[in-house]
Amino acid sequence: MNELTERDSRSVDAAIEAEWLMSGIPVQEVLSMKPETAAKIKYGVWGLICGAVIVMILGFAWGGWTTSGTTQTMTKEAVLASQAAICVAQFVKQPNPDAKLKELEAVSSWQRAEVIEKGGWDKMPGQEKAGYAVARACADGLALLFKK
Repeated sequence: MNELTERDSRSVDAAIEAEWLMSGIPVQEVLSMKPETAAKIKYGVWGLICGAVIVMILGFAWGGWTTSGTTQTMTKEAVLASQAAICVAQFVKQPNPDAKLKELEAVSSWQRAEVIEKGGWDKMPGQEKAGYAVARACADGLALLFKK
């Protein structure tokens, strides 16, 4: 059955080729492209490529597009900022926060993160241990309260 299909396919191709030959148009001319058409296709493809590049440049520059690495960095920074805000709130909600704030102000700036870690204010609910970055950001946030 497969041989029959191949034979039929060949006979159809031969019939089409015979029809072209009878019409006086050579097979090569039918299968080839006019130079004007080739030039149009060439410039069309280059236009698509250049347009895609321009759209990507504009999208990343002004459209707000970001790569996954940039998005992950922005997400980590946002989480750190929200955890630092929670840390400051936990510090302020403790009993007698003004005295604790004055004690923290007396400590040198590079040791404030350690004091916050010892106090446990940098831990989020459900966490056993927080990262140093949260304590450092919390200390920076509390430093703003010193100035008020």
